Amino acid sequence: MVCMSVEHTPVLLNEALELLDVRPGGLYVDCTVGLGGHAEAILERLGGQGQFLGIDRDQAALDRARERLNRFRNLELYHSNFKNLPLIMSRLSRETIDGCLIDLGVSSMQLTSADRGFSLRETGPLDMRMDLDQKITASQLLHQLNEDQLTDLFRRYGEEPSARKIAAAIVVERRVRRLQTTRDLAELVERVKGRRPGSRIHPATQVFQALRIEVNQELSGLEEFLEAVIQRLSPGGRLVVVSFHSLEDRVVKQLFQKQAGRCICFRPGDACICPRQERVRILTKKPVVPSAQEIGANPRSRSAKLRAVEKIGV
Repeated sequence: MVCMSVEHTPVLLNEALELLDVRPGGLYVDCTVGLGGHAEAILERLGGQGQFLGIDRDQAALDRARERLNRFRNLELYHSNFKNLPLIMSRLSRETIDGCLIDLGVSSMQLTSADRGFSLRETGPLDMRMDLDQKITASQLLHQLNEDQLTDLFRRYGEEPSARKIAAAIVVERRVRRLQTTRDLAELVERVKGRRPGSRIHPATQVFQALRIEVNQELSGLEEFLEAVIQRLSPGGRLVVVSFHSLEDRVVKQLFQKQAGRCICFRPGDACICPRQERVRILTKKPVVPSAQEIGANPRSRSAKLRAVEKIGV
């Protein structure tokens, strides 16, 4: 059962609102509505005009958001993967949107609910599914992938230096017992890597990140989805993306540069294969990051990076 007292603090709230530039009468989308913090602020700025669409793949979070936002009448909420936004828009017979916000992080409710399996601090099943209708859990992945596949997973999505040693230890351990809980995996990784004296970061953090990304296919199709959103932005419409690790931020940064007509292949002269077609204006020369004050109040915000673009057109 999810604790209903979980405090939700939206990350980079004021910065996101400023760059989204919400205008009454427009159509705005929150692709990861979560517990509704950003959504509430956007709806307040709409002032009862226009329309708001909220999407989330976590039904429990969506239920919380619906309760939080029940005083607003100009919104629709959808239990779906945000990558289905084009399909949702087609069903609504809407072709363009005026602004879109995507927060790619894990919500506070997911992190603090032991039964969801995201947290290193709480003992729970090795699940990590954002959408509980999915079939594959983190525990199943650990027992289905061979040593080479686990090594690749931890290197690719966790950028884990000890990927091979950890994968080998998992293969040995699973011959004896099933790795079923977050504590099972966290303790195994800590035995392999050890813990740096004074470090506040758990040695299994990167392994947990890699598993979460794979279970939820977080990077799969992200670039194509961002392109689809930009295509559907109205002239002057804005896309704001908040990412929480370097892999996501790299995809966002390169896609924005590509859509701004810049070279991302770094090949000289005529050898460049980039389209060089300017579709957007980059609003954030460098990623916007939380202030020291925000990090102090909400330590989970420390790795957040926000990037934004504006659609060019008449």
